[in-house]
Amino acid sequence: MTADDSSAAPHIADLHGRIRVHGARENNLRDVSVEIPKRRLTVFTGVSGSGKSSLVFDTIAAESQRLINETYSAFVQGFMPTQARPEVDVLEGLTTAIIVDQQRMGADPRSTVGTATDANAMLRVLFSRLGQPHIGPPGAYAFNVPSVRASGAITVERGAKKAVKATFTRTGGMCPRCEGRGTVSDIDLTQLYDADKSLNEGALTIPGFTAGGWNHRLYASSGFYDPDRPIRAFTTTELHDFLHREPTRMKIEGINMTYEGLVPRVQRSMLAKDPEAMQPHIREFVERAVTFTACPECHGTRLSEAARSSTIGGVSIADACALQISDLAQWVGGLTEPSVAPLLTALRHTLDSFVEIGLGYLSLDRSSGTLSGGEAQRVKMIRQLGSSLTDVTYVFDEPTTGLHPHDIQRMNDLLLRLRDKGNTVLVVEHKPEVIRIADHIIDLGPGAGTAGGTVCFEGTVAGLRASDTVTGRHLEDRTTLKERVRTPSGTLEIRGADTHNLRDVDVDIPLGVLTVVTGVAGSGKSSLVHGSLPPRSGAAGEGVVSIDQSPIRGSRRSNPATYTGLLEPIRKAFAKANGVKPALFSANSEGACPNCNGAGVIYTDLGMMRGISTTCEECEGKRYQAAVLEYHLGGRDISEVLAMPVARALEFFGADGEAPVPAAHRILDRLAAVGLGYLSLGQPLTTLSGGERQRLKLATHMGDKGGVYVLDEPTAGLHLADVEQLLGLLDRLVDSGKSVIVVEHHQAVMAHADWIIDLGPGAGHDGGRIVFEGTPAELVAARSTLTGEHLAAYVGA
Repeated sequence: MTADDSSAAPHIADLHGRIRVHGARENNLRDVSVEIPKRRLTVFTGVSGSGKSSLVFDTIAAESQRLINETYSAFVQGFMPTQARPEVDVLEGLTTAIIVDQQRMGADPRSTVGTATDANAMLRVLFSRLGQPHIGPPGAYAFNVPSVRASGAITVERGAKKAVKATFTRTGGMCPRCEGRGTVSDIDLTQLYDADKSLNEGALTIPGFTAGGWNHRLYASSGFYDPDRPIRAFTTTELHDFLHREPTRMKIEGINMTYEGLVPRVQRSMLAKDPEAMQPHIREFVERAVTFTACPECHGTRLSEAARSSTIGGVSIADACALQISDLAQWVGGLTEPSVAPLLTALRHTLDSFVEIGLGYLSLDRSSGTLSGGEAQRVKMIRQLGSSLTDVTYVFDEPTTGLHPHDIQRMNDLLLRLRDKGNTVLVVEHKPEVIRIADHIIDLGPGAGTAGGTVCFEGTVAGLRASDTVTGRHLEDRTTLKERVRTPSGTLEIRGADTHNLRDVDVDIPLGVLTVVTGVAGSGKSSLVHGSLPPRSGAAGEGVVSIDQSPIRGSRRSNPATYTGLLEPIRKAFAKANGVKPALFSANSEGACPNCNGAGVIYTDLGMMRGISTTCEECEGKRYQAAVLEYHLGGRDISEVLAMPVARALEFFGADGEAPVPAAHRILDRLAAVGLGYLSLGQPLTTLSGGERQRLKLATHMGDKGGVYVLDEPTAGLHLADVEQLLGLLDRLVDSGKSVIVVEHHQAVMAHADWIIDLGPGAGHDGGRIVFEGTPAELVAARSTLTGEHLAAYVGA
């Protein structure tokens, strides 16, 4: 062999060009084996619940992260979440995985778009160098750094001991009044307690402060006032001790505790958190009892007076953070100071990335907790766009969520750019526009849940289109415009709406029909619907049921039966049939297996090694005591009922079933209506996909009493085939006399609407106006907006 022949032969290192998965069994996967090409864009498709996330996130990405974590010392690993090895026989060819998911960003009220990226840090350095007057280092411009001053003596042991007086000073940018939150709270005391009752009579009306609990006993046994006397009869001193007393260490009921007034206790335990991170009943209390207003000292900027006084060309850091990012990018582009040239280049690149990814309408001071799942995912992408890393695996979870058809091409360009840098890009996606740019496609199915978990197709877009899979058949789906639209039964008037970027909008939303509110991302859709809609629906007086995109929170103990309230009528039916207490039929209460405490599995901590979970030997994973399983309803014990899929339970609890329970049947009917007939009643919520959770929430809210239903992007996480079922559900709601308002980008939903309200024409301050009102046919005929053009192309007009 010549030297030339030797150089032409492939190097052995180049043979590892694929990620090999063999025998994957996570969740509903059934011995899945696939080979994924590296340095290519691979799209995973399939109906909601078919196993896409189980393969991509719970198997490939999870194992990559686990292997990386094992390279750290045992000490460092002790601070990391423990991860068990996924259920898979062979997993080869993995590279470092960077997961860009749709989880909402931090619940800290001080977390903003700027702090979540490098933009705020770079702006602080810029102002510390160029700001006039100079007030200090970068920390002096940070709203999460308080100013600290301290003095004392330092003992220096150098020969003879010598004490030296020293003063420590740190200048921070935090507003001292609101502590960097931008808002101050005003508490309605009437919502905290009933003044006509005594503490022992249950005067406290705060969640978690009910009679008998520790929070209640702290006040009832403090000794500062008589717990049997109505609060209205307290003296001025007693009322001050009850409401505003400073933290005081004391012994209460023989236990050393810290007593503090009710108001500071509520502020510390509840108001210091982001409302989005609170449990629903706590959030409901806070919304009812607390009014948040802009801090009068910093005017909502979160910054101290000194930080706001330092400017560059008349612009303070507070002004810069309040600017729309597209405008901020222009301002930074106009700065030409050689001493900070590298910093300005990096800052311009970061801000341009925001604009490029379609988030130019945000501002850096926007609280990260207010971002939608899609916006949060794109903010996380900002860090990756300028990364010098190559040959890593990027994993995306529906990156087009929340994007107008006009914006999807921009997202496609970014995905392709990451691939062209030599990275492996894995995307879980339903949108045909993204599927069409894939180098490789893996389609899972054929159904959802137990009916899915297998690979139905592997190959190219052309091959998928020609295949007989559910995705292949629906890939080129097109819908037709409705020939006849419904006639409104009235209107819901919105006048002078100016929330966020809305520009004094006046609009009449028709009632009794299906109305779709659309427009490019950031045009003001959610601001119009959620921020301007009155809480009652006009003369009918019926409430508004709002179903947003906030994720379902739940542990392994939560399941569809507990989340929807279905378990309650089932427990009562079991109790009535057997003459025992309902609590016996709860795996979180008296009926729980004593060995595993109702979890069904035993968790074993192996110290420095990864913990393991094994099925409980005593209850065999059924979660209940053996004695409880001896009680039957319709010939089944409680564990057998919870193992049923929704469709079978619907028959079981139906009027002609083995155990007729009307209350349970009503809830099951709603679950079946949203396409969750395959879901087991006792399946842990942690194993559900994003689309399944979205529909579970929709089914739960369908039981709410309201005349107007507001849905925020209900197609998120839904396969093309599932969208048809959703449209049928929306029709069912409207035909039952409800008014349905949908914030949506999906063209099939737009075409199915009776009325369309299109906002725009752009995002941020370029939007906030109504650019079209009318029927879908009129929108297509006019083609006067971006939405009209895309809808016309979709229906083939």
